[in-house]
Amino acid sequence: MTKGPDLRVGEMMTADPLTIDGMATLNEALSIMRERNISSLVVKRRSADDEYGLLLISDIANGISAGNRPASRIQVYEVMQKPAPAVDAEMKLRYAVRYMTRFGISHCVVLRGRELAGIVSLRDITIRFLDAGGQALENGASGR
Repeated sequence: MTKGPDLRVGEMMTADPLTIDGMATLNEALSIMRERNISSLVVKRRSADDEYGLLLISDIANGISAGNRPASRIQVYEVMQKPAPAVDAEMKLRYAVRYMTRFGISHCVVLRGRELAGIVSLRDITIRFLDAGGQALENGASGR
């Protein structure tokens, strides 16, 4: 494994993230999230030419609070983020942290080419980056 600031996203991602179909209901998504104690699901592509989606617990909360329909009548595709924010598995972790911070992104799908490799959360990769000896992004890692 690479050390310190040269860590790659692929080394720190959660491989094989849980996926859900866009036609599933928010109740189904919540059930999976509750059962697995997670806060995000990757929404499957409909075809090779489609993009992945991302469903966060906050998307579900917004969908439920915005309408007058129960979660059992709202489908994932109505509230998901699509295209999902994404980073490449070979991206240096410090750049992924910077990207996610700069754009206010809490979760990203991780791709190898166009195939799903995993998922990362800003919380997890920030902790792992600092635990691995990475320095604050303002000190020499800005790349500006």
